[in-house]
Amino acid sequence: MSDMLLHNLVLPDGSRPSIRISEGRIEAIDPDNPDSPEASEVLDLGGGLLLPGLVDGHVHLDKTYLGDTWHDHKAASSLVEHVANERRLRREIASVEQRAIALIEQALSKGTTIMRTHADIDPDAGLSNLTGILKARERFKDRLTIQVVAFPQSGILTAPGTAGLLDEALRSGADLIGGLDPAGFDSDAAGHLDVVFGLAERHGVGVDIHLHDSGPTGLAELSEIAARTVALGMQGRVTVGHAYTLGTEPPEAVSPVAEALAKANVSIMTTAPGSHAFPPVMPLRELGVNVFIANDNIRDCWAPYGDADMLERMMLVAYRSGFVTDAHLALAFDLGTAAAARALEVDGYGLAVGDWADFVVVDAEHIPAAVVSRPPRRMVFRHGSIVAHNGDLIRD
Repeated sequence: MSDMLLHNLVLPDGSRPSIRISEGRIEAIDPDNPDSPEASEVLDLGGGLLLPGLVDGHVHLDKTYLGDTWHDHKAASSLVEHVANERRLRREIASVEQRAIALIEQALSKGTTIMRTHADIDPDAGLSNLTGILKARERFKDRLTIQVVAFPQSGILTAPGTAGLLDEALRSGADLIGGLDPAGFDSDAAGHLDVVFGLAERHGVGVDIHLHDSGPTGLAELSEIAARTVALGMQGRVTVGHAYTLGTEPPEAVSPVAEALAKANVSIMTTAPGSHAFPPVMPLRELGVNVFIANDNIRDCWAPYGDADMLERMMLVAYRSGFVTDAHLALAFDLGTAAAARALEVDGYGLAVGDWADFVVVDAEHIPAAVVSRPPRRMVFRHGSIVAHNGDLIRD
């Protein structure tokens, strides 16, 4: 007997089967016949479009103001100034755990079932941000997957003691090691990357680096990251976020770097931010680079925007990329689902037999319509259990 049988649904390919779920996974995809085989629960989805759970592969749970009062945005003229502003503000706002919970709940209600968050680690905060995030993760462990990156927001070499804290963070529950502008912020690309990749090798974890550096410097850093990835046999385990330089430099300079990234299977994350050029999605994908999208900052000192909706992020990236055909809109959806899952090394993701039964149900004709209209999430499933319904979480 199956645990659950879903019927009267539409899959992205237009088919209308029934889906049997057993032990949290898709057991079978059959012609729509809700009366057979037997199941302990039969659920009519009312003709809704059933999508895989959405994947937000780059957020900052410890930075958001959600769960706290509104804070007026403080403008900054540089990355260093932004970081300094944030260090001052974090002493005045609600606890990391409280704010992380608020953002997790918002994301889950919007259909995100997998996320990767960065936890600021520096001599001032120590591991307090990580501790708050880990508490929130434990609370939601049965409702979504959360990967945590130990992130040196204040640099590594410019903030003595951070390297040791990052090492401690990886021993205390962080899943990956992060980095930040090795040349632009730390002024020593080789030294910074020595620490990052050294910790990755020592702990057997993946790498996720923020890279805002532009021009030839940024391209050189990407090339070095790709080379180190291959040298350590870490293909598929390294991500670079932002990588603005891929969208600002001429194609003849970008192409060889993109080819190196593809060979090293280094993923590139973009949010298509309104104030920046960003990595060109189609050209990079055509060169074999795994590009994916994420929300990044959500209502925090870096930006007052965002409500954790990955369908909205897909629309924004599609809009800024000039995507107008159904094929382009389907690609935008892939950027926040399958491509992101590949970057996060998620096993059992998708809508095939054997995959985890993590779904989002919306009222839309097909994926392009869902990306354009961003309909309400009627149901969100995690491992075959309904965790949100019509925007409201199912409470324990």
